[in-house]
Amino acid sequence: MASSLTCAGVVWAFLSFLCAAASCVGFFMPYWLLGSQLEKSVSFGTFRRCSYPVRDESRQMTVMVEQCGRYASFQAIPSAEWRICTVVTGLGCGLLLLVALTALMGCCVSDLISRTVGRVAGGIQFLGGKCSCGEGKGM
Repeated sequence: MASSLTCAGVVWAFLSFLCAAASCVGFFMPYWLLGSQLEKSVSFGTFRRCSYPVRDESRQMTVMVEQCGRYASFQAIPSAEWRICTVVTGLGCGLLLLVALTALMGCCVSDLISRTVGRVAGGIQFLGGKCSCGEGKGM
């Protein structure tokens, strides 16, 4: 197995892949927000939800559907902010997975990733992490 990566590059590739996998699992799971409604436990993420209220027209009341599922359409996501979050997070997970898989291929194929490309990709990942961590600090 030929590789153009250093030991640090191999560690970076595997850590990138683990982070990409964790991010993608977190994106697809509906457990971003947990709470209760109508005395039932509810949870939802950007495009998935569990135990949600629906209007039962035959009984003229709101009932809880106790199952997990995604929204029927993109427009069914409750707000514009959640739609934007779905798109941005999905794109971020996709790009992270692309970089991680490319880095893993660099472990097996020589001259796939140059030293400069590896450093730039690592720097972009570092800056992206710093930018996303700084969002919650108030401006």
